[in-house]
Amino acid sequence: MGFSLCAGKTLCNIEQFGQYPLQVNGFNNLDECLEGAMVEREIESLHSDHGVTSGRERWFKKLPPVLTFELSRFEFNTQLGRPEKIHKKLEFPQIVYMDRYLHKNIDRTHERRGEVKKLKEQLALLQQKLECYRNYGSGPTKYPLADMLQFVLEFATTKPTSVSPAEDPRLATSSPTPVTDSAEGLASGVSSCQRTPIYKPFTQCRHPVDCPPHPAPHNVTEEELHFVKTCLQRWRTEVENDINELKASIDKLTQTLEGMYSDNSLCQVPYRLHAVLVHEGQASAGHYWAYIYDHANRRWMKYNDVSITESSWEELERDSFGGMTNASAYCLMYIDDRLPHLITEDTDNETGQVLRGMDSLPPVLRRFVHEDNRWFQQELSEWEEQFCQTATPQEESAAPVEPAGPALDDAQQTPIEPARHVFDKEGPEAGLIKAFHEEYSRLYELSQEETTPQEDARLQHCLVYFFQNKAPKRVIERTLLEQFTDRNLSFDERAISIMREARSKLRLIKPEDMDMEEYLQWHDDYRLFRTVFVYLLTGLEQYQHGKMREALIYLAHAYENNASLLKNGEKRGLDKSLIGVYRRKCLTTLNENASRLFCSGEESKVEDGLSIMDEAVIPCLHLMSRDSAPSQEDRDAMENIRSHWCRCLGQDMDNALQVKLGELLPRVLDGSAETVLLKDPPKVQVGQAHDLCSRLAAVMESIHNTSVVVVK
Repeated sequence: MGFSLCAGKTLCNIEQFGQYPLQVNGFNNLDECLEGAMVEREIESLHSDHGVTSGRERWFKKLPPVLTFELSRFEFNTQLGRPEKIHKKLEFPQIVYMDRYLHKNIDRTHERRGEVKKLKEQLALLQQKLECYRNYGSGPTKYPLADMLQFVLEFATTKPTSVSPAEDPRLATSSPTPVTDSAEGLASGVSSCQRTPIYKPFTQCRHPVDCPPHPAPHNVTEEELHFVKTCLQRWRTEVENDINELKASIDKLTQTLEGMYSDNSLCQVPYRLHAVLVHEGQASAGHYWAYIYDHANRRWMKYNDVSITESSWEELERDSFGGMTNASAYCLMYIDDRLPHLITEDTDNETGQVLRGMDSLPPVLRRFVHEDNRWFQQELSEWEEQFCQTATPQEESAAPVEPAGPALDDAQQTPIEPARHVFDKEGPEAGLIKAFHEEYSRLYELSQEETTPQEDARLQHCLVYFFQNKAPKRVIERTLLEQFTDRNLSFDERAISIMREARSKLRLIKPEDMDMEEYLQWHDDYRLFRTVFVYLLTGLEQYQHGKMREALIYLAHAYENNASLLKNGEKRGLDKSLIGVYRRKCLTTLNENASRLFCSGEESKVEDGLSIMDEAVIPCLHLMSRDSAPSQEDRDAMENIRSHWCRCLGQDMDNALQVKLGELLPRVLDGSAETVLLKDPPKVQVGQAHDLCSRLAAVMESIHNTSVVVVK
């Protein structure tokens, strides 16, 4: 992605570039622009009698996958004191070969440039000769030489007259016959010296006299006429032949120049045009749009504000080359045509379906985009709310939007009050630092408190959860900094200033400064922890009201998610024994109900019993059997359920029921026989931390008639 800057053979410097700037003035196409950018004007040596030249050359050492050319279409007019746009036409191809600009091809390119220089000198000489034929004469007015010889030939061959033009009265009132430009028109004028006049009865009082004759020699002999005519015709033929030969030579040289870099050895690095950015207007104002190539459907698309339409290369040329209107391209994006993955649509490894949009991005980049989108949505909502308040100050403001950052999941608002004095004295940055340290200390002290059934400090704030689980310091600091970016804290000018200062500092943290995947994973774990707590609480409340089927779904999900958290530390989740106790209670009760309904033999009750087994009991049994370290109580419960259904084989039942039992029993006994998915629980609202703890304490007291429950 760099280029080498060399002066003679003494200096070499490697530089990096993003967008590569190209001048437009003085060039007709993209290759000329690149040549001008790669080779600066040569300067004649002042200390040598020989024509030694010295100039700087640039060479690309390495090219990026996406090559962006910035076309300099704006310049400053020093006389007018203002910028102006360059509307000059500049052509660019759909494929450009970069071989000739690579440092590895320096010898081959130097050789070609030498040949090009000689050919251009020959071409200039031929064009100069051709110009002499096309514009002949020593005075200010010049004419094509072949036409001048034809004019003289026509004059010499015109029939002479005995009356001089000055003595002919007809020439006093008539205009001379105009000279025809083409040779054919002039030849026809030679054969007809006079023309039939047109009588206009309403504009003329008398019939016009005959047209005056063309200019002609007064006296010429046949010998003279033959000699002049022969010479002029021969000279004109010679001139036309010379012109045709010059044109043929010029065309041949032009084709040679155009194909100088077209052989296979210099066409190994193709870059295909992918996007063109267009500006319409002047330097001070205008409109922007873009053309982007749709590789999947092989078509150009025009992106013009909110309008996206199919376009064509012809339309792109009209809008982008310039020279015709005040619209022209100012940026060209080419992609390496040797890297098909740049344009190949990504597919899911499992399903094979084409991934589009965000799904096609790598996980880390996808999370960065989500993060940036959250910030954008938050700022947009703030702007809209501020606009509405300005437009209608008497109306109430809209309800606050959900916080954007991942660290704001139902956390208490960050106190800024302790920083007010520092803010007034030292400014917003000092106020932010003071508030940051105060909140950091408060949350750390809260994390050291003992957990009680009425108050699980981890629910109060995600940083308490992070402190207890020894999260990396950079994760904790960024999370706390995000707390101060919450616009809901902007209740006065001080708070608004601190909020803006926090946002500025947050945006200074670059992706490479910290592992965002790790950061977001910590927040995902905390959300899962709160979800587990809510599932446990909801399951116990359903159990309290005798809704065993619903309770088992919540408790089973709580146990599974909690187990994944506990793999990374005991403080990551809740006490699994508490969840396990009520999961077994619900499972045992549901199994007994299903067995009773099934053994009744009534068709509707049998179906209800099978439904309970299929949707709740069997999936839960399969999950329990796959537990790497099940408790003894869970093993006993599973064995009792299986033994219970095995004993049913000895009961007296009709053949149809016996068949259904035969289908049910393998799924009860073998947890690995098939994949069974546990039904997702209904969505529940995650409440405030104090409310969750109070509800848990209340339901446990109701179930056990006690208020002492240990929840880790």
